[in-house]
Amino acid sequence: MTTKELIRSGATCLGIELGSTRIKAVLTDDHGTPLASGSHPWENRFENGFWTYSLDEIHTGLRACYTDLAKHVQEQYGVAMTKIGAMGVSAMMHGYLAFDRDHNLLTPFRTWRCTTTACAAAELTELLECNIPLRWSVAHLYQAILDREEHISRLAYINTLAGYIHFRLTGRFEVGIGEASGMFPISNGTYDAKKLALFRSRLSEHGFTQDLSSLLPQVRNAGESGAVLTEAGAAFLDESGTLECGIPVCPPEGDAGTGMVATNSVRPKTGNISAGTSIFAMLVLDQPLQRCDPDIDLVTTPDGAPVAMVHCNNCCGELDAWVGLFGEFAACSGNPMDPTALYELLYRNALHSAPDCDGIISYNYLAAEPITGAQSGTSLLFRPGSTPLTLSSLMRAQLYSAFAALVLGVRRLKENEPICIEQFTAHGGLFKIEGVAQQFLADGLSVPITVMQTAGEGGAWGMALLALYMKRGNGRTLAAFLETEIFAGLSTSVLIPDPRGAAGFDAWLDTYKTALPAQYAAAKANEKENAYAG
Repeated sequence: MTTKELIRSGATCLGIELGSTRIKAVLTDDHGTPLASGSHPWENRFENGFWTYSLDEIHTGLRACYTDLAKHVQEQYGVAMTKIGAMGVSAMMHGYLAFDRDHNLLTPFRTWRCTTTACAAAELTELLECNIPLRWSVAHLYQAILDREEHISRLAYINTLAGYIHFRLTGRFEVGIGEASGMFPISNGTYDAKKLALFRSRLSEHGFTQDLSSLLPQVRNAGESGAVLTEAGAAFLDESGTLECGIPVCPPEGDAGTGMVATNSVRPKTGNISAGTSIFAMLVLDQPLQRCDPDIDLVTTPDGAPVAMVHCNNCCGELDAWVGLFGEFAACSGNPMDPTALYELLYRNALHSAPDCDGIISYNYLAAEPITGAQSGTSLLFRPGSTPLTLSSLMRAQLYSAFAALVLGVRRLKENEPICIEQFTAHGGLFKIEGVAQQFLADGLSVPITVMQTAGEGGAWGMALLALYMKRGNGRTLAAFLETEIFAGLSTSVLIPDPRGAAGFDAWLDTYKTALPAQYAAAKANEKENAYAG
């Protein structure tokens, strides 16, 4: 059967992921091979103390992404998408969307990037005796209750972005277990009953009596079926009216879950690193952690296995800004460069730098960074006056900076827990340029880093694979399905730590840690300047 016939007959799977800077859709065949993709760029905004996207941006961005995919399918294969075998939607993890009983949004979407929940997260971590990160939905909910926000009196449902889009497409109030594990702690395949009781008791002290079981979406496991694209959902997604309803829709997941799937990292002792606007490392556990660590999140794979997660709020944002600056210079000089070629040039030039970046230190904190105690977002760059400023050292420092907080968090996990990390599989656009970011990350973590040929496909592809698993899993575990159906024979690149590079990264990181008070001071000065300007 030709690809055109596959698409026409619906022997395909669709994954959509609403990431921090881009909404992406990937259409695959029934073997998980990508056939076409579409995308739509967008950016969050800092409004009234919160990082957010408006509901209109969410709706129009999703439709624009799907329209772009449909256009590419038509151009590449000469056929319109009317049928799809299975589909699923993913989005940036956790956060807070609050609705009344008529499903009206009560307050603007609060994303994972918001750090306004410190009091609630600390109190809940003590109460529930497990780490409750700032970005978790339950932390946002409790903080709103502590702050006596007006919308709480009308609250009927809370959801994540992935769960909300799934609801608009299917009418079902549910999320995958991996996404649910970032809303509230999980035990035995659903929300932890003992912890729910503790939380319910604490909420009653503040006069909040809403039934938590109805407030939170239902929990679904990878491979579960039942949801389908409704007529209203098809019209919501496809403005052209071409897409037919009735498509099976798998449980929605966050970008953490799709990253694990896209790197074949769902079996115990496997791990993956996902790099984008934020960066996080996931290690699937074969035994419980021995202590509650405020820098380690406990979540699950899309099929419910426990995962230790190190999450950092910042990764590629500052790096991209520097690349953009050099692109602007090239354009001003009358020699504009293709963005892909520019990234390639700058990244490869970084390989020529001294391993310690000649002492150039960069903090990429466009947002607060809890791993290092940075309370607000202010980027900072400095260098010793006795060393030259070179392009290679500057770019290497930017790449090191993208990984620095993650390296500190993973090192802390290895020091405090009896775990063995044999290697990580990395994915994201940062790793498209072979042998640069991958090598620096291996040097920083002192762990081999694997990159697959699908490294740039990202979470939208991982979501398509979860849809395919629902369609063709046939009772197999998710790990067995991925290993036999998707990743068998897939080309990979493995880079081991370079002793000289690792020593240089260590020396650089020592200065990075020592100079953190300078970043804190710069952030405070920035806050004062903003207050004065206001």
